[in-house]
Amino acid sequence: MVPDTLARGDDRALSVGGISIPVLAEQYGTPLYLLDVETIVNRAKTWMAQVSPHGTVYYAGKAFLCTAMVELMDRLGVGVDVVSGGELATALGAGMSPQRLLFHGNVKTAAELAAAVSAPGLRVVVDSLEELRALSAAAVRCPDNGPIAVLIRVTPGIEPDTHDYIKTGHDGSKFGFPIGEVAHAAVAEALASPHIALAGYHAHIGSQVLDPAPMAETARRLMRFAVEVWQQQGFWPQMVDVGGGVGVAYQPGADAPDIAQVVQAVVAVVAEATPPSLDRPRVAFEPGRSIVADSGLTVYRVEVVKQTPGGPTYCAVDGGMGDNIRPALYGAPYTADVAGPPRPGRATVTLAGRYCETGDLIIRDAVLPPVAVGDLVVVYTTGAYTHSMASHYNRVPRPPVVAVWRGEAHLWVRGETFADVRRQDVPLAWAL
Repeated sequence: MVPDTLARGDDRALSVGGISIPVLAEQYGTPLYLLDVETIVNRAKTWMAQVSPHGTVYYAGKAFLCTAMVELMDRLGVGVDVVSGGELATALGAGMSPQRLLFHGNVKTAAELAAAVSAPGLRVVVDSLEELRALSAAAVRCPDNGPIAVLIRVTPGIEPDTHDYIKTGHDGSKFGFPIGEVAHAAVAEALASPHIALAGYHAHIGSQVLDPAPMAETARRLMRFAVEVWQQQGFWPQMVDVGGGVGVAYQPGADAPDIAQVVQAVVAVVAEATPPSLDRPRVAFEPGRSIVADSGLTVYRVEVVKQTPGGPTYCAVDGGMGDNIRPALYGAPYTADVAGPPRPGRATVTLAGRYCETGDLIIRDAVLPPVAVGDLVVVYTTGAYTHSMASHYNRVPRPPVVAVWRGEAHLWVRGETFADVRRQDVPLAWAL
């Protein structure tokens, strides 16, 4: 839930990566995204240790992506999955080999497919027949790169216990091919194309999954489908990708899945379901949140403390839904603390954002030491899906991302200015 290096020093101020958070806030301003690199490294190495003997780890870039993050994953031996042309350009621009990338997304534009076929060795996760045909046509224009390796994404009909907005594996999902005749037809069309090299199957059932059982059941249904295809069409997959979605604890006392348990459950299913005469497919996992979420915290400055008659006490800060949309979007829970020396006692407040929306509430009923205007508040577990979902709502600049590692701080993403917010604007062209 918190970075591995989080501590309170002798002055009772919080530090991360060996650096005082109030000092970092003074240097870089607030709001401020902080990432503890040691936590990222620890989580990535845990995944690699469990998965590497059996398959491949692809970091889910949509959780948080920038050039330095790609470079870090590359040095750790972790691949990256991307879901847009922008993420693909970031990964390739950071020097990662296309052979260690997966390209996802239920909609890939013509320009994105062209970029994909121009990167030899890149695997594309195909989400529709239209995409499969467009990809095959794009590959014709790059004949020197050979057939394009693809995974067929199927929806296994599994609904994990998570929010409806982040369920992706049920039969009514916008993602993938429902297992059955539709998915079999997609496989047949992929096998028939001389420009497509079918590598295997993919499924992703959702995010913030806290129980290993749905992941194992996903593998079971993928393998059942694989056996059916082998019996009917003679194709056996090199890879079975069970996606990501392994959750983290956002509040004290909450349980997070054990990564080893998740991996072992999936690998056991794949091994058991592989016919004796065939090679066991390599297993792929796509952790995102479980690598980066715990590393992150967001630092805010308290601007207003307001007691409402018979209602909550609002502790309003200088950020909110523009830098973290998740509470407003689907009620995501968070935990907070004060960054400076805590005052005696406890108080219940609603941590409110600065944006012009009633729903811009970061944490309802947060229990904190008493706070005053000017205090620094940190919100934990914000490494995933905060910076990547940030916006310019109310024309507020997006905060910087600063990574800390063994007593040193490095800027990973520059904070924006008002000039940055206005940069794409074009003046009025007409005289009225």
